[in-house]
Amino acid sequence: METAKKVIFSGVQPSGNITLGNYLGAIKNWVELQKDYYCNYAIMDLHSITVRQNPKELKKRTLDLLKLYIACGINPDENLLFVQSHVSAHAELAWILNCYTYMGELSRMTQFKDKSKKHSNNINAGLFTYPVLMAADILLYQTDLVPVGVDQLQHIEIARDIAIRFNSIYGDVFKIPEGFIPKTGAKVMSLQDPTKKMSKSDENPKAYISMMDDFDSIAKKIKSAVTDSEGIVAYKEGKDGINNLMGILSSITGESMESIQNRYVGRGYGEFKSEVAEAVVECIRPIRQKFDELSGNNDYLEKIYTESAEKARSVANRTLKKVYKKIGFVV
Repeated sequence: METAKKVIFSGVQPSGNITLGNYLGAIKNWVELQKDYYCNYAIMDLHSITVRQNPKELKKRTLDLLKLYIACGINPDENLLFVQSHVSAHAELAWILNCYTYMGELSRMTQFKDKSKKHSNNINAGLFTYPVLMAADILLYQTDLVPVGVDQLQHIEIARDIAIRFNSIYGDVFKIPEGFIPKTGAKVMSLQDPTKKMSKSDENPKAYISMMDDFDSIAKKIKSAVTDSEGIVAYKEGKDGINNLMGILSSITGESMESIQNRYVGRGYGEFKSEVAEAVVECIRPIRQKFDELSGNNDYLEKIYTESAEKARSVANRTLKKVYKKIGFVV
């Protein structure tokens, strides 16, 4: 699709409950990006099966994630919201790019090392070649920008390396994408170990806030968040717990860290945690209301993911056909 706007591609796996970290760090920013970019937001179900999934739960979470995208404010009339597996070009291009990616490159990927430790009984080939599928996701749409956190920049780098290598052999086939770290993006940390990123796969349910948690549970989790014994609300080194909560509040309200710190001079952690809890609950409340509305409208959801996949296939297949011709396949 020809467009004057730059193209963005991003997605989230339907492999667990979407957390407050996913929302503040990614999806909330996507809502802003849709004003100025042509956006492709996929539900990355192909990526999710590197870890064993319950089929019924995977299907439910896939549709829940689509509802959450819309409930958070992503406009399905202006953006493509599709399920990754509905566009077969993702898997097809991934195989081809596997043949242009080196084992050494993949073995150095941090995520492979981390997940291998976490899932030592299922170190499969898909886990190893995961970055190649991600490269295919991005390159199919001639993507300009990929919104990512700092911890995902390694995946953008390998996608760029693969694209540059392919282009050097066959000419100008792929646009070289760039990682895009939104200025307002928050890296939300675990509530129980604020040195680690908040994760939906954390074994401790108190460590993360799911967008589907009931509001009382959300408040309790924040009020029991790990802080320190200093009793001073200030953003500085060594105060990981308070820094995390300040970051959450700032991302939701737009208030600066300095302003929050100044407001809480002489006030304690209890009052501060209560404010953070209230802000989070009121942030999630309208999203949940919209989510519940969408839950009763399966025909509407099917229309969105079907029409979006059809448009996505049109764009992706054009790139794939170009690749096929370049490498000598009979098209």
